[in-house]
Amino acid sequence: MHHADALDLARDLATQLATRADEADRQGKLPAEDVQALKESGYLAMNIPREYGGPDLSLRTCVEAQLELAKGSSSTALVAAMQVQVMGGARRNRPWPEALYERLCRAAVAGDMLCNSLASEPEIGSPSRGRFFATTAVKSDDKYTVNGRKTWSTGGAHLTHMIVGVSLNEEPTNILIEGNRTGVEWVETWRDALSLRAADNNDVYFRDVEVPLENLAVRSDAAPQPFQPWGPMLFATVYLGTGLAARDAVVRYALERVPTALGKSISHLPKIQRQIGEVDMALMAARALMLEVADDENSPLARVAAAKQYAVETANSVTDQCIRIAGAAGISRSLPLERYLRDARAGHMHPPNSDAAYEAIGQGAINSLTD
Repeated sequence: MHHADALDLARDLATQLATRADEADRQGKLPAEDVQALKESGYLAMNIPREYGGPDLSLRTCVEAQLELAKGSSSTALVAAMQVQVMGGARRNRPWPEALYERLCRAAVAGDMLCNSLASEPEIGSPSRGRFFATTAVKSDDKYTVNGRKTWSTGGAHLTHMIVGVSLNEEPTNILIEGNRTGVEWVETWRDALSLRAADNNDVYFRDVEVPLENLAVRSDAAPQPFQPWGPMLFATVYLGTGLAARDAVVRYALERVPTALGKSISHLPKIQRQIGEVDMALMAARALMLEVADDENSPLARVAAAKQYAVETANSVTDQCIRIAGAAGISRSLPLERYLRDARAGHMHPPNSDAAYEAIGQGAINSLTD
C-alpha cells in the first residue's frame, strides 16, 4: 500500500460507513460491519513498519486518509484514529518491549486487532491532567491481576486489545489486556451523549483480570517519553473531516433544492455562493495547516496544538454555518448536518483542549523570540 492506495481505500471505506452512519447515530451503537471493514481492509495497519509486514505509511498519509474516512462517519473515524495513533506513537517512541510491539503489529496486519489505549478514569478524568491511576495491577509469580474501571473507552466491546494505564507498586505503568479475558466487563454509558454517539465510548471494568507477565507494556530501560504528534493530529482529523462532510452535504443540498418561485436550484443565488465560499475557504486553510504540520513528525507541540485547535474551531464554525445555509432543513433529520454539528463539538474535549492548546501556542511564540 502506498499513499494514493491509502487515500483510495479511505474513500471506499467512507462510502460504506456513510450508509450506516445515520442509523448508528440513532441507535447509539458502533456497527460491527464498520469494525470488520476497518480490520479486514488493512486500513488499521497503515503505519505498521515493513519489518512486521506493514506498509509503514507516514503521519501525513495517515492524516490525509483519516480526513477522507471521517466524511463517512465521525464516530467510526474516531475508533480508527485511536488504533492508528497508538501504533504510530509506538512506532516512533518504542515504549513497549519489542516482542509485545511485534505481536501487536502482526495482529494489526492480520486484521485481528482493534486497539486503544485506556487511561481515563472517573477519579482523575483525562490522564493529561495527571497520571495517578486508581486501576491497580498486582504481580504474582506468573501473572498480573488487574482491578479497576476506565471511562471513555472508544471502541467499547469491539476492542480486542487494550493498553491499560494502571498503578503497579504505586507507580504508573501500562499493561496489555486482551478483550476476551475473563473479568473484562463493559457497561454502556455513551449512547445518549451529545456527540459521536456511535463511537461506543463506554466504561469498562476489570474484575480480577489475570494477564501474563509478558503483557507488561513498558520497557525495562524505559526513559521519559518525548512528545509525539500522532494523538492530537489524528484526533483533529475526525473533526475537520466532519466539517468537510458538512461542506459536501450543504453543496449537494444547494444543487438539489429548487424552490418553485425561483425555478432553479439555490446554488445559483450569489448569497448562497458567498456563504459556501466562506465555508470552503475556512476548510482549505485548516486542511493546509494540518497537512503542513503532519509533513514533519518532529513538529513541536506549539505547531501541533495550533493545527489541532484550528481544525476543531473550523469544524465547529463551518458545521454551524452549513446549517444556516440549509435553513430549517439543516436542523431536521432529513440532512446529516445536525449530526455533524453535534459531532464537531467533541473536538474541544480532546487533548490538548482549548486552554492547553493556546497555552502551548503562546509559549511557542514567546520561546521563538527568547531562545
